[in-house]
Amino acid sequence: MGSGVNGMEGGGLDESLAELRQTFRSGKTRTASWRKSQLKALLRLIHENEDKIFEALKHDLGKHAVEAYRDELGVVEKSANNSLSCLDEWMAPKKSKLPLLFFPASAQVLPEPLGLVLILTSWNFPISMALDPVIGAISAGNSVVLKPSEQAPACSSLLAHTIPLYLDSKAIKVIEGGKEISQQLLEQKWDKIFFTGSSSVARIVMSAAAKHLTPVTLELGGKCPVIYDHLSSPSDTEVAVKRIVGGKWGPCNGQACIGVDYVLVEEKYASQAIEMLKKTIKKFYGENPEQLQNISRIVNEHHFQRLRNLIKDPLVADSIVHGGLIDEEKLFIEPTILLDPPLDADIMTEEIFGPLLPIITLKNIEESIEFINSRPKPLALYAFTKNEAFKRRILSETSSGSVTFNDIMVQFLCDTLPFGGVGESGFGSYHGKYSFDNFSHGKAVLQRYFFLELEPRFPPWNDFKMNFIRLAYKFDYLGLILLLLGLSRD
Repeated sequence: MGSGVNGMEGGGLDESLAELRQTFRSGKTRTASWRKSQLKALLRLIHENEDKIFEALKHDLGKHAVEAYRDELGVVEKSANNSLSCLDEWMAPKKSKLPLLFFPASAQVLPEPLGLVLILTSWNFPISMALDPVIGAISAGNSVVLKPSEQAPACSSLLAHTIPLYLDSKAIKVIEGGKEISQQLLEQKWDKIFFTGSSSVARIVMSAAAKHLTPVTLELGGKCPVIYDHLSSPSDTEVAVKRIVGGKWGPCNGQACIGVDYVLVEEKYASQAIEMLKKTIKKFYGENPEQLQNISRIVNEHHFQRLRNLIKDPLVADSIVHGGLIDEEKLFIEPTILLDPPLDADIMTEEIFGPLLPIITLKNIEESIEFINSRPKPLALYAFTKNEAFKRRILSETSSGSVTFNDIMVQFLCDTLPFGGVGESGFGSYHGKYSFDNFSHGKAVLQRYFFLELEPRFPPWNDFKMNFIRLAYKFDYLGLILLLLGLSRD
């Protein structure tokens, strides 16, 4: 059974971590049978507690059950099933080719677990962003401490109380708490820290990890742009706008690291795009802005005020062309579209992480490449275009965690693609085999035998040995044979 610990004192923490380390040293977590049993138990947890998870997500974020399954439970179920089906293949040693010069010898790369890992999760997807990394850590054979976000208290409590009923208590523990507990955890020595959250907290995590030279994966965010090229087909345009609306306000009402932050469009197509966005918002979420359906709320008062402050600037407020309704009591902000807000305003220099969508106009859509490159590298870049030459330019001239053409966020669901950032949007990746690799060390194993010794590798040195080593590093086998025979190519 897993262990959920709420605000443990230093002594209790030390005892729990000692137990986790002992479990790992025992070799228990390294076995395929243990890893598979924990993944199956995690699936049972999801299936048997689906309604409770829906309730917790509704309480913390106002998520509709369908959104909750799409973005949370379904993601975990898919990931666990994929790991179960692939685990034997992932765990198997991978043979490596050796140059003939090494004969007789064999080589392989053996994936081994890192040890005791700490997973610090975010509040916007408090189930999937917690359990998906746990799946990777378990699949790789580690012992785990999971620290859920205190900003999603119902989900944190649910994980702390249900995981102990399903998973191995001596190998997997959940520790709840606020900043003080996080600080206590970061003071410990870990074999890996996996963090999902803001760049400001990531700097604290990295500083703490540096004291122990602990490897870190940072899943952050940034301002993910959409390049909206002109699409001649009305049906293509309609699909593109639906995907932009779904990718902006669908995932947690814009509170998503890979959600749409702003849209780049040519001036002459901006008004048409805005009208279609308005129409689609009403179709998806309802006509009455005070009673919108199928949309999450802002997580708490702090983030509500942060978003409100983004549109307090008079010049920013003047750029609002749709929405803007605010209900502080319900922590709700209406889907809001802004046309060309000042580029030096906070809304265009900070990650929005909410239901505000700036539309930035350009003379020519290809200027979008320079615009994106003038800002920190985003976690995701989206482009709606059929122009193949333009696609090639985007791929070769911009840098981002991922690029998706003609859709939004679907790359996150693909287990065969790595999910992760670059630069200020994070580093390290996971999902599918990439999760397994993230929590593993590829140990190089070389086996040699006691005959056919290459004497030129040892002193005393002479010209013959120098020539032999030069040819050996070039893998010039003909040259080596001629040298051994006392011949030359001349």
